[in-house]
Amino acid sequence: MAAITFKGKPVTTGGSLPKPGTKAPEFRLVDKDLADRHLSDWKGKVKIINIVPSLDTSVCALSAKRFDAEILKEPEIVVLTVSCDLPFAQDRFCKTEGVSNIIALSQMRDKDFGRDYGAEITDGPLEGLLSRAVVVADRDGTVVYTQQVPEIGYEPDYEAALAAARKALAR
Repeated sequence: MAAITFKGKPVTTGGSLPKPGTKAPEFRLVDKDLADRHLSDWKGKVKIINIVPSLDTSVCALSAKRFDAEILKEPEIVVLTVSCDLPFAQDRFCKTEGVSNIIALSQMRDKDFGRDYGAEITDGPLEGLLSRAVVVADRDGTVVYTQQVPEIGYEPDYEAALAAARKALAR
């Protein structure tokens, strides 16, 4: 369980992020075409899993846009931005904001992602949504970096996540 804050008030998650050195949990999430997607769909690529409460908030939008811009020249890195938003809303956000390098995924069909990744908020006004976190997994799905952002209103450490992803590419 992670103790984080939302606007300075304590909230908790139902678990902890996967530990570096362990395999990232497999998942079933939904893409913009309403197709089920799994972590294994990106085997052979380094994966930055950008977990956000909702793309309909300013900080979540900033993180999606920043990762989108950062990986423009990194074809072996994929950014999976996961939220509780419906795929229709995610697709509309990407089109409206000109975001085309990330893959937006929804946990609308299967809430196991939030529980398995330790990112489900279990109390407070955002209960049921996902916390702000980043998990980086190498080409084989081994976790090489995690960050549970301590305040939901803060952006993640982009530099650390990208450095971990680039280091995983070099292996």
